[in-house]
Amino acid sequence: MTTLSRRSFLKIGTATILAKAGLESLDAFGVPAPSKVERIPTFCDICFWKCNAIASVRDGHLWKIEGNPADPLCQGRLCPRGTGGIGAAGDPDRLKRPLIRTRERGEEMWREVSWDEALAYIAERMKAIAVEHGPESMALFSHGLGGTFLKHTWKAFGSPNIAAPSFAQCRGPRDTGFELTYGEGIGSPERTDIENARCIVLIGSHLGENMHNTQVQEFSKAVHAGATVIVADPRFSVAASKAKHYLPVKPGTDMALLLAWMHVLVTEKLHDAEFVAAHGHGFESFAAHVARFTPEWAYPETGIEPDVIRETAREMARHKPATLVHPGRRVNWYGDDAQRARAVALLNALLGNWNRKGGFYTPAMMDVPSYPYPDYPKPARPRLDNPDKRYPFAGEAITTGIREATITGKPYPIKGWMVYATNLLHSLPNEKETLRAIDALDLLVVIDVIPSEIAGYADVVLPESTYLERHDDLNVELFKQPFVALRQPVVKSPDDQKPNWWIARELAAKLGLASYFPWNDIEEYLRYRVKGAGLDWETLKREGIVLGPKQPIYQEEGLESEFPTPSGKVEFYSNQLEAAGFDPMPVYQAPDPGPPGSFRLLFGRAPVHSFSRTHSNRLLSDAMPENALWLNADVARRYGLKSGDKVRLRNQDDVLSNPIAVKATQRIRPDCVYMVHGFGHTSRGLRHAFGKGASDSQLVTRYKTDPLMGGTAVNVNFVTLEPEI
Repeated sequence: MTTLSRRSFLKIGTATILAKAGLESLDAFGVPAPSKVERIPTFCDICFWKCNAIASVRDGHLWKIEGNPADPLCQGRLCPRGTGGIGAAGDPDRLKRPLIRTRERGEEMWREVSWDEALAYIAERMKAIAVEHGPESMALFSHGLGGTFLKHTWKAFGSPNIAAPSFAQCRGPRDTGFELTYGEGIGSPERTDIENARCIVLIGSHLGENMHNTQVQEFSKAVHAGATVIVADPRFSVAASKAKHYLPVKPGTDMALLLAWMHVLVTEKLHDAEFVAAHGHGFESFAAHVARFTPEWAYPETGIEPDVIRETAREMARHKPATLVHPGRRVNWYGDDAQRARAVALLNALLGNWNRKGGFYTPAMMDVPSYPYPDYPKPARPRLDNPDKRYPFAGEAITTGIREATITGKPYPIKGWMVYATNLLHSLPNEKETLRAIDALDLLVVIDVIPSEIAGYADVVLPESTYLERHDDLNVELFKQPFVALRQPVVKSPDDQKPNWWIARELAAKLGLASYFPWNDIEEYLRYRVKGAGLDWETLKREGIVLGPKQPIYQEEGLESEFPTPSGKVEFYSNQLEAAGFDPMPVYQAPDPGPPGSFRLLFGRAPVHSFSRTHSNRLLSDAMPENALWLNADVARRYGLKSGDKVRLRNQDDVLSNPIAVKATQRIRPDCVYMVHGFGHTSRGLRHAFGKGASDSQLVTRYKTDPLMGGTAVNVNFVTLEPEI
């Protein structure tokens, strides 16, 4: 006999009643009809990973967001930020209408205007700047895929000065270090085969806290499969809790640890000799170079016992080539970051893991043609962010180089900025320098979803539709399996917000550049590209993603290893660095110890927040409303502090933070403190996030510039503690 639950019984009984009554809903019984749910595919924009998602709209209202099961990136699972995307669309603090400043910059006093008036205002001033100084005197700061069409307008206007903080303030040193070693970078998403690695080495890389979705899922699979994890970090991170070996390395001494690891692999002949013999350039010089960097030499620098250094190096060797030393993402730490990234690249080379399963795979991409735009005018003057190639290995534009030129007027003046989807007061080091540059501008335009700090200093603020309310350009992804993905509107914008492509096109028209937008609307543009790739537009709209054919991505699958370096090989000894006057092999530089009695300020990310963009999102801020200060528990006791007590941080330049709660823990070294980035908002428009937590950005008043590529190292600031009475 089958037993029915009460819920099942009621469900069956209700259906029978409806059928007999000829009713389609329960309205006659005073019960609402079942909701109508529409599922619309798109891809996420809460962070740069761009996971494919499916949004559910119930009765015309956004209901929930889930991962798209067809997506190789997310495997049907979104991270906490991604599932919280609903909160971005429903954020009551978001910008609603175009604004023109009515008082002094920074006073956040505005008048609402129409889009026509706002764009006419911008175009008039851009034209005036072009007449007096040249179109090159307009600079664009842009972050993410959404800036594609604004960059197009900028190039049509005649300015080459386009930059993103993601290079000099994040991944640039890493990319440079790997390009100098292998001749190519590691991309974004990174070409790391974490799920197949048998040994994973993390150096200050917080998998699980930075929440790069694919990598976190792969890390979980690798740990479940029994992979060895080695973590070197001043802080016992979530990833460190999964480690067989945790090395609480002294901040700023990672290079010493890397050199000692390489010493062990080379002198004990544990490296992949076959790979090095076939593909290495200058290995004999390199071997002689690392011979002096013994674990005993590294011990007083790093604080890591020689036996631990040897055992962890041998552990890496046991699993080669399926040992992966993770290259990290935001690696602008101490000023020698490109060389440190090169040391990471060389350690991986010793393990022979390039184009190997469990190491670095070779990604594939589908062939999708560009739109046939008219040729851009040739700028009368070159890009000014890196004059005379001061930083000879900079592969992209340097944001702080544009800021410097704005302040000095050299090599020529920058008189206007447009800032898209990046809060420069939080993303660039030294807030005062950014404000000095803004003071020198004739025009500052900010395009954003929320009233960020940089928006408070703008002459014009333009409210953008969220990613759930707009189309963007196609995402043609480089990955293990290539794919093309479509971002499309799920719901309408609630007020007078507009998508970035519309803003770029309408501004271009007012600048007399309408010929550079020959398509009538974004779907016409997208259809052209999709058709040119031999794909079906309706299928892409319905599914959100079209997968390309799988291709060989490992040497084990017959892939040939080629290295586009000057030597055609992996450069253990870099002749191009030597020719430019730099060390051809990585060299250790001891870090500045800081003022007596101070702590080195470290910061990072949290699973539920992206940069400083998400703190007004009610769903995400409920999960983490403010940050806390990680402080060694023994140090806390000496100060008479316990978890929850409030302190202020004063940095070496006498800048004082907002109050922040202490997290007293043994999970951090006693010579440093740690906080999550992006809190301590000062914009009055961010009513929900205003003043919550402390801002690391305000405390980052000093930075060191990487001599190879111009990146700005920010882990060079120190703080003291002042209890909040």
